[in-house]
Amino acid sequence: MSAPVLAGNLGDCCFKVVEHSGTPVGKSIDIAGVPTYISEPSSQTGAKKIILYLSDVFGPFFLNNQLIQDYFAGHGFLVLGIDYFFGDGIYHHLNEEGFDRASWIENAKKKAPEVFPKWLEAVRETYGTDAQYFAVGYCFGAPFSLDLATTDKVLAFRNCDDDDFTAAFAHPSMLNEDLFKNIK
Repeated sequence: MSAPVLAGNLGDCCFKVVEHSGTPVGKSIDIAGVPTYISEPSSQTGAKKIILYLSDVFGPFFLNNQLIQDYFAGHGFLVLGIDYFFGDGIYHHLNEEGFDRASWIENAKKKAPEVFPKWLEAVRETYGTDAQYFAVGYCFGAPFSLDLATTDKVLAFRNCDDDDFTAAFAHPSMLNEDLFKNIK
């Protein structure tokens, strides 16, 4: 018997956008062969704090997502946004006649879980296992964020008065009850 679905598959709402304006300050780097958006804080005191930004179907290089990552960096976090779409975020196809969205989704759902573990391992090797890692997943990235919450690779949930937390998600997709059972 499969677990109850809490957030279903990607729906039409996942592919709509109101584009924001602004100038991103991060840059593109390569981590484990995967394009990654990096936004660095102007200064960081205490322990190194790193947010793993797990984007929606638009990818970390879409302007709205760059601005969100830059916002987090502006509050003292080093932010790393994995591009598990390898430059093929859905925004490239929004007005494409005859675009096969179902095939794009299936390809993304296959590719992302293959590259994410290697990317995460390389991040931890590069930035250290002593850093404080946090994860935030939007839509497509929500299951990755929740998966991390079941490991010791990001901070464990603590009381809400603490600034320490593991993972967060917004407007999730593809979540079932089983993903919540092993959160630490």
